[in-house]
This record gives sequence, C-alpha cells and structure tokens, in this order.
Amino acid sequence: MGNREPGSGNGEQGSGTGGRASRRRRWGPGRRAALLFLGTLLTPALAPTGSRFPVPGSLLAAQQPLAPPTHFQKLAHTYSIVAYDSVTGDLGVAVQSKFPNVGGIVPWAVSGVGAVATQSLGNTAYGEQGLDLLARGATAEEALRIVMRSDTMLQDRQVGMVDARGGAVSFTGTRTFDWAGGRVGKPGTPGGLLGGKGAVIVGRGYAAQANIMVSDQTVKNLAETFERSSGTLADRLMAALRAGQAGGGDKRGMQSAALLVVRAHGGYLGANDRFIDIRVYDAPDPIAELARLLTLHKLHFFPSEPGDLLPIDAGVVRQLEPILLKEPVNQPAKWLSAPQGKANEVFLAALRDFMYWENYDVRVRMDGRIDRVVLEDILRKRGR
Repeated sequence: MGNREPGSGNGEQGSGTGGRASRRRRWGPGRRAALLFLGTLLTPALAPTGSRFPVPGSLLAAQQPLAPPTHFQKLAHTYSIVAYDSVTGDLGVAVQSKFPNVGGIVPWAVSGVGAVATQSLGNTAYGEQGLDLLARGATAEEALRIVMRSDTMLQDRQVGMVDARGGAVSFTGTRTFDWAGGRVGKPGTPGGLLGGKGAVIVGRGYAAQANIMVSDQTVKNLAETFERSSGTLADRLMAALRAGQAGGGDKRGMQSAALLVVRAHGGYLGANDRFIDIRVYDAPDPIAELARLLTLHKLHFFPSEPGDLLPIDAGVVRQLEPILLKEPVNQPAKWLSAPQGKANEVFLAALRDFMYWENYDVRVRMDGRIDRVVLEDILRKRGR
C-alpha cells in the first residue's frame, strides 16, 4: 500500500536533522500562505470555506468500493503506535491486528517528515497525502484535519500521526467498533491524554490507537510502556506492542504485525531511509515472530557493538577452524585447505570470506577480533 520495498538498516548513521532544517528554511515564516496557495491549486472546489490545504477528492473516493460487502467495515481493525525519537530523529510505527498483512496497509513513514498509522477502515490517503502535507510544512494536527475534510467515510477511520518535530495527533471515528480510542503523549501526564470516539487529541512524542479491543487497557499499556521504556525507538515500539497485547489486544485474536522505522540514510548501504521494515503477514503469534525477525535483522544489518568484540584466541580458533575446513558444503574448495592453529593472515582471510558468504557483511573484521553475537550464531546453526 505504501509501495515500500522490504527494508533494512546497515548502521547507526544519519539522524535526518539536516533534511528537516533545510525543509524549515525553504518554507520559512511564510509557509502557511505558501501552503494555502498550493492547496488552492489542488481542486479548489473540494475545499470547505477557509480550507488551507484541500485534498483531491479522487484520492479519497478511490478508497471506497462501489458496492461494499456487509463485512466491509470489519476488515482492518487493529492497535498501533506511531512515535518520534527526539535523540536520533527516528520515526516509526508498530502495529498488530487480526487481519492478514497489516503491514501493507497501516504503517507509513518518511525520515525527516513523519509517521502515520491508518486503520479501522484504513484509508491510505492519510499515509500518502498526510506525509506529503507534513513534508510541505504542515504539523501533524494540520495534516490530519486537512485529509479528514474530504473523507466521506470519516467516522469509520482511526488514524495516528507524528511529525518530525515531535507533534502527535490521534483520531477515532464514531462508527469504529468498541473498544476504540487513543492516547497521545502529554509531558507531565503519565499515560498521556486519552481520547474517545469522535475526538481529535493532540500531544507530543507518540500517538497510540486501537479498536475492537477487549478494553481500554490495550491503548493504556501501549502509551505507558512506551513512556517508561528505554533503548532504540524500535525496541521501545516492540515493548509497547507486547504490552498492548498483554492488555487484552484485539477481541478476535492475532494474525499479523509490522514494524517500520525510518532514518535518513539508514537503509541498505545508506541508499534510502528504511532503517527497519519488517512485516509478518500471517502467524499464530505475530508479535513473537516480529521480535524474532527484528533480532535477525539486527544481526545482519546492524554493526557490531564495541562490548561484543572478542579476541580470536586459540579457543575461538579451535571452534571455527573445523567449520572453515569443511565448508562450503558441496563445494570442492573449502575456506581453509589446511589447519592453521592460530589466527594468522590465512585464517583471518578465510574467516572473512566465510562471513561474507553467510551474510554477516556489516560485522566482518580483519583486526583479530570477532563479534560475540556472530560467533554464537555460527555455532548455534551448526549445533556446537
């Protein structure tokens, strides 16, 4: 739905602050007038009186089937949290639902711009148009309200949005199924600000929203856990997602989940912003599977932590040399043609080539050390 390729990250580079600063300089003090003029060029007949940023009606109409089936309003219900990390500039979305491939519908994000979760009867215009408005200088609240104006099925929607300045907003329509509501961060108020059906709530840092829940405990857990947790944005979002499920979760059970975190130049080889983009299409416990995939993603796309580096001493050589002498399996030439007994240049070159073969690219070293996490993974896969 967002036409995002499955993403990956290759390190801790880039916070995206340069992009945000240049964007603010480009619009400057006159951004409101400029946005108003731009909006007028976009199908002005659709704009209510006083509208500053109208949205093309064709984009919203395209979300509606001509003859909705009777179960149409029951399809994409879920719980989610969108959030901003003020330290790194990361933006992200975590979501779980009793609905297949929720990651293809709900989460949207662009580094230096914002993040959106569109659910209930999910309308992808909140992702596409919402992010476009944020990129042009609108706040999260402004962008949400603008897209809402032309949404003819507004009361079936639920949306959370954060911008790259930390502004957050959440909306729950009056026709969403109980329990439904949201929370946004509010400094000095543990658990943030609660909003029910029909309310637009505005805050800072994060927006959590849920519908068809067992109770309001799910969204309360999302908010409070995110506030209390530490670590990377991805780790905090995952902690919130687990806590949301512990609060009861979706009445119908679990099926799919997704985690999206964007960072300027955080994607593969720094070529895009998809720092983490993981989707569980269908699983009995999608949150557990999402956590497993996040661990795998970190192993293959995050660089080594300094505290995890071990010297390749005689004991490590004894563990790895038999593997290098026998692999690659079904290949006539092996990584090592003869035992070395120590971490000499030949051994290190063979280990380097082996690690590239096994996709440990970002953790390859030639300084006589090996990543403890990589070593454990190598041995675990071979039953050692």
